Amino acid sequence: MKRVLLSTIACASLALAANSDYKYEITPLIGGVHTEGNLDLDRNYANAGLSLGFNQFDSFIDQVELGFLRSIEDVGYTGTNNDTGVTRIFTNLIKEYPLTADASLYTLVGAGVEVFDDEAKGNEDGLFGNYGAGIKYKVAEELSLKFDVRHVIEADHGDNNLLYTLGFAVPFGEVAKAAPVVEKPAPVETPAPVAAPKDTDGDGVIDNLDECPDTMKGAKVDTVGCMTLINLNINFDTDKSVIKDSYNSRIAEFAKMMKANPKLKASIEAHTDSVGSNAYNQKLSERRAASTVKALTDLGVDSTKIKAVGFGETRPVASNETVEGRAENRRVEAVMVK
Repeated sequence: MKRVLLSTIACASLALAANSDYKYEITPLIGGVHTEGNLDLDRNYANAGLSLGFNQFDSFIDQVELGFLRSIEDVGYTGTNNDTGVTRIFTNLIKEYPLTADASLYTLVGAGVEVFDDEAKGNEDGLFGNYGAGIKYKVAEELSLKFDVRHVIEADHGDNNLLYTLGFAVPFGEVAKAAPVVEKPAPVETPAPVAAPKDTDGDGVIDNLDECPDTMKGAKVDTVGCMTLINLNINFDTDKSVIKDSYNSRIAEFAKMMKANPKLKASIEAHTDSVGSNAYNQKLSERRAASTVKALTDLGVDSTKIKAVGFGETRPVASNETVEGRAENRRVEAVMVK
């Protein structure tokens, strides 16, 4: 075990170091332990080990330390020929207090577990807490000398040990540095963005080419933006030609457009689903077209500008096999006439 510890320390001391700004710190440790008198152990024995520090940035704590210490020689039980080895594994929180450019004090507090190769006389494996203080001195850009004293208190029986350690801290793991500031070139003037062409009525024809502005929403238009077909969104009940009140707003919008454009004329075309005979559906579609024309004339549309046409069930736009499809087929459309 002694050879293993010394080999570990030697290898760690030769580790490649980085700049003063680093993420980690490895520290080979050597020192001793002064035991409490009632432990029936040698009052003093040598220790060696290793610790790994994880440096903290933008935190109240400067470092988190993980490490171990192991007795170098066997530790004797007093009054017997028995001896044991002691291993302590620990983790500590470390806070540094700078004194000069090269020196600083530090305090530590933490906990760990101690393991005895041979448990005897009340010395048993278990947890411990510890606290301590030390001094750190930079002897080179990439090497610091550390010395500290730690009071170890065993959790089960409150047994006390005083540890003193000497270590050589080697940093590694360079912290990424901020990229150098590069002067920005003088801004290049760019031409003002060209405004996208407007399509005020949303019919797909831009305003410069739109010969028929204020197209009703949803209407089909030709290449110059003039309406060719408008679905009046009237869905009749089966075998009915009465227009429900819920469809009046679309009819009123169409009537307003027709009155505002004296040159417009339209064919009001009504359709049915396939329920019933062809002859009956033809008559039904004619009644539906007539109902729509009457609603428009009641709203002030000149009767000479509109005519009623029925197509029965001959022009479905959806399947007559479903309720939804049949409802779509019971419709009225305005086809603009030039």
